[in-house]
Amino acid sequence: MLAYLIRRLIAVIIMVLVVLLATFTVFFMLPRWAGQDIAVLFAGKASGAEQLEGIRIKLGLDDPLLVQFWDFIKGIPLGRDYVNGSDVTRCPAPCFGYSFRTEAPVWDTLKDALPVTGALAAGACVLWLAGGVITGVISALRRGTIWDRAAMTTALAGVSLPVFFTGMIAMGVFVHQLGWVKIADSLSTEDSIDVWFQTLILPWIVLAFLNAAMYARLTRATMLEVLGEDYIRTARAKGLGEGVVIRKHALRSAMTPILTVFGLDLGVLMGGAVLTESTFNLPGLGLEAVKAISSKDLPVILGVTLCAALAIAVANLVVDLLYAVIDPRVRLG
Repeated sequence: MLAYLIRRLIAVIIMVLVVLLATFTVFFMLPRWAGQDIAVLFAGKASGAEQLEGIRIKLGLDDPLLVQFWDFIKGIPLGRDYVNGSDVTRCPAPCFGYSFRTEAPVWDTLKDALPVTGALAAGACVLWLAGGVITGVISALRRGTIWDRAAMTTALAGVSLPVFFTGMIAMGVFVHQLGWVKIADSLSTEDSIDVWFQTLILPWIVLAFLNAAMYARLTRATMLEVLGEDYIRTARAKGLGEGVVIRKHALRSAMTPILTVFGLDLGVLMGGAVLTESTFNLPGLGLEAVKAISSKDLPVILGVTLCAALAIAVANLVVDLLYAVIDPRVRLG
């Protein structure tokens, strides 16, 4: 297991570096190929030629791409000095550069946005995993009943409706019409738990409804397949109770594909729930990515991309380790 964990960690590091190199190349070379000066994006079109040249030197924009990439990677754990003669700006670790839009360190932006995205992902994933799996199991056990048809119809509606539509309807009803929920204009770590809960409860439910619908359909299909296996009939023939057969045999086997999808979904969500955060105006990574893209703020885009790549890689690593816990056949293999 230790050797496997080390191999997976090395694979995660390589994958993140490849994603970073590809993203770095796209966002820092495409403007050049399109004839656009990155220094102008940083300083603005009103800047003079001498000021733009100083920015190029300070940011190292005239260096080869691999040199720029190495300086960026090295600056994350060690920090970085931006030098133009006697003008030296120290970017402390972890250094992701400076925002073109606010000229503030990118890490400050990410540090403020990460707790919001993390809280949104944590609450929503618990709701959609529990709700989706429970609904799918009950539908599989009551196949063809009114419950099964109603649950799958609701699940189909949940999969079909986009989150911005469901979110706008939910805000119109529960925030503006009934006044049951109050959404704060901003969130910070200094706010109380009540403020965080009231602001996130509606996004949790809306996002969970969308994903739980998919998980319910996936769980139902997987459970129906597993319930027809020979070892399930053998377990019943031995006299095991139906609850034991479902929990310890059928559900554990059915959880493997569900965990695979869950790892991907959780990783993507931790990288920024763009539509959800934009709909509810939550200051997380997704909303910061939208602002950065609209203002061509390349360092912030690169920082959000790094967070997304790390989140997906770590989530899939955890899922791989959970396989051995959920399914004994993985340990034996």
